[in-house]
Amino acid sequence: QVQLVESGGGLVQPGGSLRLSCAASGSGFSINTMGWYRQAPGKEREAVASITSGDTTSYADSVKGRFTISNSNAKNTVFLQMNSLEPEDTAVYYCNAVVKRGYIVAYWGQGTQVTVSS
Repeated sequence: QVQLVESGGGLVQPGGSLRLSCAASGSGFSINTMGWYRQAPGKEREAVASITSGDTTSYADSVKGRFTISNSNAKNTVFLQMNSLEPEDTAVYYCNAVVKRGYIVAYWGQGTQVTVSS
């Protein structure tokens, strides 16, 4: 089984920055895409950003220009640099990995809380 471990969440003031990390561990798989989703209380989980093993990135309109997704050289760790944070960014952020283990399957991290408040 693939394990995704997230870190970097916390409390930050509006306009501040935060960097999330997600490390994938295990064996017998190759990563196609890693990304971040978020879910605020009472709201649907939404895609935030993703990056492929070929370093193609994609962003939700709400975070374009503020968030940057990147990965490690080994492609087993994904980062989300969040700048100019707004209260609307408050949510639980989940790491997602789409991997190939003979077939395509998606894995999820446990989630990390990001709270933007003064």
